[in-house]
Amino acid sequence: MTMLLPQSAIFTSLASLTLFASLLLFPANVLAEKVNTEEWQISADRIIRYDNPQSIVAEGNIELVKHEKLPAKPTAKPEKVTMWSGLLEEKKQVEQQSPKDLKTTEKERSETRMTIKADWMAYDVTFGTIKLRGHIDIVTGDQRLVADQGEVNLTQDTGTFTNSTITLKNKLHLEGKAVEKTGVRTYHIVDGWVITCKVDKGETPPWSFSSKDATITEGGYALMKNATFNIKGVPVFYTPYMVIPTKDARQTGLLFPELSHSSNNGYGFNIPFFYNISDSADITLFSEYYTKRGFMPGAEFRYVLKADDKGTFAANFLNDKLSISSDAAYNSTGFTHTNNDRYWLRGKVDKTFGNDWVTRVDLDIVSDRDYLTEFNSSAYTGFSQSNSRFLETYGRGFQDKTEDQRQNTASVMKSWTGMSLVTDFLAVNDVRKDKSGPSPLWRLPGVDFTGVTPIRDSKFDFSWDANYVDYWRQNGIGGQRFDLHPKVSTPIPLGPYLESRAEVGARETFYGLQSYGNDTWDQGDNPNRTLYNFHTEVGTTLARDFTVPLFGFNGMNHKMRPFVEYDYLPNTNQTTLPFFDNSDLIDPANTITYGVNNFFDLFKDAKNRDFMSTSELGYIKLKQSYYMSGVRNDIYRNNLRRDALLGILPGSTGAFLADSNNYPLPPDEADKSFSPIDMRFGWKLTRDLDVIYKNDLDVYNHGFVVHGLETTYKNSRGDVFDLDYRYNKLQDIEQVNFHVRTQLLSNVLGEFLISRSLSQTQTNEEALSLIYQAPCWSVQILSTYSSTDSSVILMFNLANIGAALPFTL
Repeated sequence: MTMLLPQSAIFTSLASLTLFASLLLFPANVLAEKVNTEEWQISADRIIRYDNPQSIVAEGNIELVKHEKLPAKPTAKPEKVTMWSGLLEEKKQVEQQSPKDLKTTEKERSETRMTIKADWMAYDVTFGTIKLRGHIDIVTGDQRLVADQGEVNLTQDTGTFTNSTITLKNKLHLEGKAVEKTGVRTYHIVDGWVITCKVDKGETPPWSFSSKDATITEGGYALMKNATFNIKGVPVFYTPYMVIPTKDARQTGLLFPELSHSSNNGYGFNIPFFYNISDSADITLFSEYYTKRGFMPGAEFRYVLKADDKGTFAANFLNDKLSISSDAAYNSTGFTHTNNDRYWLRGKVDKTFGNDWVTRVDLDIVSDRDYLTEFNSSAYTGFSQSNSRFLETYGRGFQDKTEDQRQNTASVMKSWTGMSLVTDFLAVNDVRKDKSGPSPLWRLPGVDFTGVTPIRDSKFDFSWDANYVDYWRQNGIGGQRFDLHPKVSTPIPLGPYLESRAEVGARETFYGLQSYGNDTWDQGDNPNRTLYNFHTEVGTTLARDFTVPLFGFNGMNHKMRPFVEYDYLPNTNQTTLPFFDNSDLIDPANTITYGVNNFFDLFKDAKNRDFMSTSELGYIKLKQSYYMSGVRNDIYRNNLRRDALLGILPGSTGAFLADSNNYPLPPDEADKSFSPIDMRFGWKLTRDLDVIYKNDLDVYNHGFVVHGLETTYKNSRGDVFDLDYRYNKLQDIEQVNFHVRTQLLSNVLGEFLISRSLSQTQTNEEALSLIYQAPCWSVQILSTYSSTDSSVILMFNLANIGAALPFTL
């Protein structure tokens, strides 16, 4: 039997069915419920509250957010300033304000401290604990914890989790089957692993430290028991106990080892230990060992109090087994040292104190002349690396590694308006092979006081250079010297288009000489010298703009400055004076120098030439000197005296100096009155590329006697290209230095350096470095070659762990 329903009943049934279907199809967040406690804001698809005990059970898309209220910022009434402070322009004196004078204009503020997400949660409000299951995600400050299930004590910030992953802001990545959160930043992990860079979930890390039991401490260390080092999940190294840093700030720990092999040193390794003394000081200990030489410990201490108050000291010591060996290959290298105890002590200090008194200390003491050449390549303690790091930090490095008179200095400097005072001490570490001649000179001390000041309201300026030095040496002639050189200068009005100046000066030098060791001086203990000089110059500047589009600019400006100079200083007998430096043997002058300087600049707007809209393009400088009768002969004799006193020429120094007064010029030099033409060219071809070329052109059929080319390229990506070529025909020097560093591939950096003497057809130094940089690790291979040794160095680096000191060739 068929039953027919009334039309109204049919409409009622359809409406009920539609409402039920819409409830099933609506998104969950539409049905989400919210509840707030005193500290937490809770939202989920379904929330059930219980009163006994007080608890909350939630399911689906759970999010707990903890907000912490912050006090509002008070806004004070305008400051009341006393009358005296305004008149005297002193710091404002603010009258004391009572609390009722303070107004609060901002609304109350809050900050999110913690966010917890999960699929299911049971929150015990009374005890402040929660149980979580499914897709747990907890974010607190710079920490994030992901787990399958866990329990959290909200009042103590502790908890336990299973199958958990922890990621810190410094990219520390921890995983474990069982993880116990013991504090704000401390954990205990069972059957887990650690890596200090970010990896995606489920991805096998490129490297990791795994452990049966690990503890992450508040100080930022992972203490691991029964630990293994893994590469792509494969164990390659085991240790019963390991400590690794887990924060990105400086901290105590081992740096990564350096492995090497050298034809002279054999196999070597170095495991540095870094000790963080304080926020402003640290020390690194080096434990270098070479199979052919022995153990070479070292240390580097650094401190920084402020930008102009810092210091670094480093030292290495080796009891060298190879120095006394009969190794034929080593004995054929040309090294001349015979000592077993070998060392290098170096350091620098910058200090500014008082009223802008600047202090500089440079320390460089080495055991023998071969040490720095033999131990040049180490990425931690080698000469090249040490020199680069000191140069970068202090703006000054060390003398060349082949220099056998190492200078150690301490200086104090002070500048005033128009004046400067420099006091310096110099001690020389003498490691020459032949020490039969005079010993190097020490300055104990040297004082330079220079300045310039106008003479009343006139156009005359008075300047001076006063120098005092006390020279000491172990063997030879030393003593004190006082040198005073006052000068008066003034512009000469020759017209509106000429720039001219004249200067006249007098120079008086006094000596108090003393003999050291077995040497004697028979020219008198208190000689003196009187000189006077005259200098004048005249020039003009011509300028013109050219509308020529070049390198993105709209025009070029050319400045040309021709000039003529004249110098006069009479020839004076100086054979009775000692020779400490070039101030003791001054060349005469009766010379005219002329030349022209050209400067080229690019501009965008001819009327508005500020720093941002102009750029230097290059320069061309030419000059030559003409020597009046007899001057070249006197200069030639002085050069012979210098060579004799420095031991370059053989024979008796005293007899040679006496005879050289009438020593004639060689035939090919006798009629030369013109100096070579000095040419200097500079181009800034692009923003990143600079080229400088220098040469001297002899006008007496000798052609170009000097060449010099310097090319430097640096770009924002870090690529570097340097080429330095030098040629001196008279000194038989032809040298080329080449250095390039570039990104070969997206993750491969290459660097190459070569220094070669073309005149002697030998390579002084050659180095090749390749660095492979992966997201979480890097490896560097360095190969070096010289005429005495060759080596290969291998270094690893893991992200955020024991990073090595920066390396450059």
